[in-house]
Amino acid sequence: MERYDRMQYKNCGNSGLLLPRISLGLWHNFGSVDDFGIASDMIKYAFDNGVTHFDLANNYGPVPGSAETNFGKILKEKADSSVDRSIYDQYIAGIGESHEADGN
Repeated sequence: MERYDRMQYKNCGNSGLLLPRISLGLWHNFGSVDDFGIASDMIKYAFDNGVTHFDLANNYGPVPGSAETNFGKILKEKADSSVDRSIYDQYIAGIGESHEADGN
């Protein structure tokens, strides 16, 4: 696909996973308080230009977790089973929480 010609990729160790030289982190511009149309345009532009790695976490927003929700909505719109993508999601314990609370 043409989108892959626009990006350089590197092997992730010996895993066989190819990651783009650029990743898009969804920390502060993709939450429920942000303009969904702009967030959607940014993600689709990145994807259409070869970015296949997106960084998310359960506290990305603001409101915490809303970046994951919005990304899911955008990804569903852009669904294409022939496309490779990797999504890096991380759990970050909230204020007053500890990893012991969830068994990790």
